[in-house]
Amino acid sequence: MTPGFWRGKRVFLTGHTGFKGSWLSLWLQQLGAHVTGYALEAPSQPSLFETAQVAHGMTSITGDIRDGAALREAMLKARPEIVIHMAAQALVRHSYAHPVETYATNVMGLVHFFEAVRNTPGIKAVVNVTSDKCYENKEWAWGYRENEAFGGYDPYSNSKACAELVTAGYRSSFFNPEKYAEHGVALASGRAGNVIGGGDWAEDRLIPDMVRAIAAGKPVRIRSPHAIRPWQHVLEPLSGYLTLAEHLYQQGAAFAEGFNFGPHDIDARPVEWIISRLCESWGQGAAWELDSAPQPHEAHYLKLDCSKARARLRWQPRWHLGHTIDMIVAWHQAHARGEDMRALTLAQIDTYQNTAHI
Repeated sequence: MTPGFWRGKRVFLTGHTGFKGSWLSLWLQQLGAHVTGYALEAPSQPSLFETAQVAHGMTSITGDIRDGAALREAMLKARPEIVIHMAAQALVRHSYAHPVETYATNVMGLVHFFEAVRNTPGIKAVVNVTSDKCYENKEWAWGYRENEAFGGYDPYSNSKACAELVTAGYRSSFFNPEKYAEHGVALASGRAGNVIGGGDWAEDRLIPDMVRAIAAGKPVRIRSPHAIRPWQHVLEPLSGYLTLAEHLYQQGAAFAEGFNFGPHDIDARPVEWIISRLCESWGQGAAWELDSAPQPHEAHYLKLDCSKARARLRWQPRWHLGHTIDMIVAWHQAHARGEDMRALTLAQIDTYQNTAHI
């Protein structure tokens, strides 16, 4: 990623009030981009969006991606050069309870997004963010590559597989790389693993559950201690999306494909390792216990192969998992002390940019 590239660029970002979207909005602001965000109200209380005053320094529009007309109007008004789509229903357990909402948001919301792109002149680069869960999970010990079959057991994972198919359909039908000279739009998808970081208060996520339990003076209850996921700090895939968008903008159709952004293999760790390491870093008697209640199906083993991103984009993760956990603990303990969380979040972004590899 070239920081100077982003200065003055007009960027349209959906989902900017969410956890990942808030981090990316702040990063783009720091890079000097002109950012317009389109999303529902912040999804939790508290939220990173409000706590870090993300709306300062950008244009923030409250809107639903299921409202195609409103989305198209907002995009036309923003006149973006680069568009990043992150708005989604992103929780597996929520998708079991609300499957219609999940598909309406993650599939038809994406269709409305692509229609808005088609009707907005001047867009050069489009990154659609999906998920590592778009792949048909066969519980393999090795990582999934970009050419693996899509699938998805639960409504969330399946909707993300559908989103990849929609992306492929729009790319071949309307943004075909072979006809790039005619339309000038390069479309790619980014698939990331389990992201963690300061400021996440979503329901049914490991780190937020831990933070809430510690605040209440209780041990955190863990559902699947042996489940293995490709854990990574939220800034890792965000750096991948920015790198990908930069390549799409500068080199067009050559990068109009899907790319995985995950951690080093050593950081595909079981839940029990994560929570034990976090308790150790937090101190103050933080502890966990097993939740033995029946749980809906979730994949046990999931890893990504990121060789393509390393070879084609020269991208690789910078922070190992232990350092990531220390940064999360530092963020939330600073929040508990009442510090300026916008300044601290921007400082962590700056630290990440200036770190080679840890």
